[in-house]
Amino acid sequence: MDALTSFREIVEKVLQDWADFLGNDEYAQMELVFDQTRDRYLLLETGWQGSDRIYGALLHIDIIEDKVWIQQDGTEEGNADELVAAGFPKTQIVLAYKSLKRRQLPGFAVS
Repeated sequence: MDALTSFREIVEKVLQDWADFLGNDEYAQMELVFDQTRDRYLLLETGWQGSDRIYGALLHIDIIEDKVWIQQDGTEEGNADELVAAGFPKTQIVLAYKSLKRRQLPGFAVS
């Protein structure tokens, strides 16, 4: 198995695990969007609570060249450590939702 296929499988599993953990409730549903052609992976929250629309990307991960870019992480714990535990080296994970200055602090890839 090549590295890109492995990256895709790990990212999809991490997002699936989050979707399973969060589940669906009476107001919001978790939706997974996997685009392997463009290497974009999202966990969306959609629904209605009364007259208020619930919609947003809870997690958004892109695979760009040889790195995993976390574009959005709306979880309390953060999912970068889960990717590391699944086999990604920190040097291949970009915390893209943080400014360039803040990306340098935790030891992850800058870009």
